[in-house]
Amino acid sequence: MRHPVSRLRTRALAVGLVLAAATLVPSGSAGAADQYEWAALGDSYTAGGFVGEPLPALGDASRDGCDRTSGAYPGLVERELAEFPPGKPVNLTNVSCGNATISDIAKTRQTPISPVQPPAAGWSAVDTQIKRANLGDQTDVITIGVGGNSLPFGGMLLTCLTQGATGQTCRDQYTNPSEGEESIDEKLARVQDEYIEMLANVHQAAPNAKVVTVGYPAVLPENAADCNRLSLSELGPIAHSDINWLRDDVLKQLNNTIKRVTDFFGDRYVDVYASSVGHDACQPADAKWVEGICGNAEDYWPTSVSGTLLNCAPINRRATLVHPNAAGYENTANHVERAIRIALLEL
Repeated sequence: MRHPVSRLRTRALAVGLVLAAATLVPSGSAGAADQYEWAALGDSYTAGGFVGEPLPALGDASRDGCDRTSGAYPGLVERELAEFPPGKPVNLTNVSCGNATISDIAKTRQTPISPVQPPAAGWSAVDTQIKRANLGDQTDVITIGVGGNSLPFGGMLLTCLTQGATGQTCRDQYTNPSEGEESIDEKLARVQDEYIEMLANVHQAAPNAKVVTVGYPAVLPENAADCNRLSLSELGPIAHSDINWLRDDVLKQLNNTIKRVTDFFGDRYVDVYASSVGHDACQPADAKWVEGICGNAEDYWPTSVSGTLLNCAPINRRATLVHPNAAGYENTANHVERAIRIALLEL
């Protein structure tokens, strides 16, 4: 639940921006539509995964395996915008999808991998997110949270987990890779190129929209010594040296890449890292905004990961794999809501 002080500040900002919009925007100048159109694109950090109720609901024939939930930041922001509309109602189209890569936004069809009640034949491929969101001339604002799976950050984390369990580190594997494998610098350079192409395609599809990109939170501690290597509810056996490297040379550089490309296009970047420092996966339960390898999640979420040895059932946790919890999404929602309101004022 949103902290009362935070909620009051957000509402005060909302009211202030609504009043500003009323005085700054001439009547009838914002287009003929009676509502703003907002499209939310992104990966699991946008979709929600295990926080809140599944959207669509479990058992609904329209479920697509993307693991969108009511507790993720698009839903939180949608409800705030409905309570305090920025001049007129905002209609959200949320097509975010767990495991989405940058390419899945505008270039490739994605086959979802949701572990929650998958059909016997597996999930069907879904179209690019810009097509599913039906972006066009009437789209007013687009939020995009993507990039981690294109490294892939999650795969790197699992590799470091496996290496750490045998007393090894993973850093050399990515800084001095085997022949034919990408180094971390090459991965980041490729991500930058993919992000440039993706944003160009988004702007082409929705030429009148304001685009807001969303970075990743501080999932790793500023001091790796905060992590208990015996605890899977944190980062497990990952070597402390690898945690420091993953934080500084991978996660922070990924955010820098996203911001750099965003700035190049003249779009708005939402930094959620700075505000989440000290709320990483290795903090106490009442302080963390990100669950660890194993963590607290809704009952529908699995305790193990298919194809791996990871099983969180013995410690009565679920396989959360370092993703935001409700408090983390609340923080992101505060920042994204502000960015959307500002973007709508600029239309």
